Amino acid sequence: MRYISTRGLAPPVSFLDAVLAGMAPDGGLYVPESWPGLPLKPRRIVTSHYANVASRVLEAFAGDDLGAEAGDIATSAYIDVPANPHDRSWRGKWPEAVTPLRQIRVADWLLELFHGPSLSFKDVAMQLIGPLYDLALSNRDARLSVVCATSGDTGGAAVEALKRSGRVDLFVLTPKGRVSDVQRRFMTTSGAANIYAIEIDGDFDACQAIVKSLFGDRDFAARAHLSGVNSINWARIVAQSVYYQIAAHTLSAHGPVDFVVPTGNFGDAFSGWVAKQMGAPVGRIVLATNANDILVRALNTGRYERGVSQETLSPAMDIQVASNFERILFEALDRDGEAVTRLYTQMAQSGGFDIPQYALERLRADFSAAEVDDAQTLQSMAWAAQDDAPVCPHTAVGLVARSKVTHGLSGGPVVFLATAHPAKFPGTVERATGARPPLPAKCADLFQRDERFDSLPADVEVVKQYIRERSRAWS
Repeated sequence: MRYISTRGLAPPVSFLDAVLAGMAPDGGLYVPESWPGLPLKPRRIVTSHYANVASRVLEAFAGDDLGAEAGDIATSAYIDVPANPHDRSWRGKWPEAVTPLRQIRVADWLLELFHGPSLSFKDVAMQLIGPLYDLALSNRDARLSVVCATSGDTGGAAVEALKRSGRVDLFVLTPKGRVSDVQRRFMTTSGAANIYAIEIDGDFDACQAIVKSLFGDRDFAARAHLSGVNSINWARIVAQSVYYQIAAHTLSAHGPVDFVVPTGNFGDAFSGWVAKQMGAPVGRIVLATNANDILVRALNTGRYERGVSQETLSPAMDIQVASNFERILFEALDRDGEAVTRLYTQMAQSGGFDIPQYALERLRADFSAAEVDDAQTLQSMAWAAQDDAPVCPHTAVGLVARSKVTHGLSGGPVVFLATAHPAKFPGTVERATGARPPLPAKCADLFQRDERFDSLPADVEVVKQYIRERSRAWS
């Protein structure tokens, strides 16, 4: 399996090279040369443990880069096996579900993606990326500087996945004052020497622009051995496609299953589309956004244009440039890298571009979108709590967005992605419901842990110098 750039100017690379690089050298994002099918029958997908399905998906996308190692990586990520090889107490016990489905109405389901170590859906992919990095770097006797721009949850999940790595230094950039205290503490309290939490004086788009500039400086990227774990990393897309496979096959007795996805950077929504290309019975994918509605405007008007980032109650979606949109645009444009490059050059020059009509029609065939404001988010959280199904503000945005989509749905089950544990946003939950949600027992001491972070201006040269002085991969 080979991977090509959405810009069409970079040579094809292997799966592991695409994962380690994060972004293609021509500024594009990696996608497979062709879409594989999943070598598992639907019944096996439903009855197998999550780790088994994940290993088969990983094998399909990795090709010759991974053999039996795919199973070892998936087991390491999703089954809590004791480190002591002589401890047999776990044998014969069925591991807990990784992404359980919870029925909330007759045909509506919550897909709970927040049971990982940082209480976010990002854990599902990051727990796979950790051992994947270790394997690739050990085989090459190499080190890596991983950079991550985060609006809240990606950073904590990356820290949890990489804090024990002897070959990776992680640099997490987060916007000052734009994440919850719980989100921040998952990034700043690991105590690991290879973790660097950086508070940037700017919004998420400023953090993301810095990361793109780091990769755009080819000399710096090469000397730092730079990689990224944002949703642009192909391994994130592969890992997230697994829960779409399992949920869709589980509920598809009477036809395709629609998904409602709280959306910022478009990575999770694109993962659902990838599962559909592999043969999963995925119907329509509803993009649920907050006031930062670039994707709603793009689908409704055909104009993809950056706006002014607005601070909302669902901060992980406070994004005005959805990086992964480039991947789906590449597909909608018949994989025309020159056309993608031309459009994103316009974006850089004027802040937006018009989507060609034929590509827009293809996007509308698979996706709908709706914007939800903060008042509606709070009301949705209150209703969910009354139904004994408390949700985070991002999940609440999804619950409202579904009611705003009036056509195109399949008419069967609807799955709402529950992207974070309510306890990650205690202030917002308390404001909506009157009750402050407790942290799960596994992280109940989060506010007793010591924090360590640095504050930097939104200046790419300052960030470069910071990384130069600290990265063990620098050469």
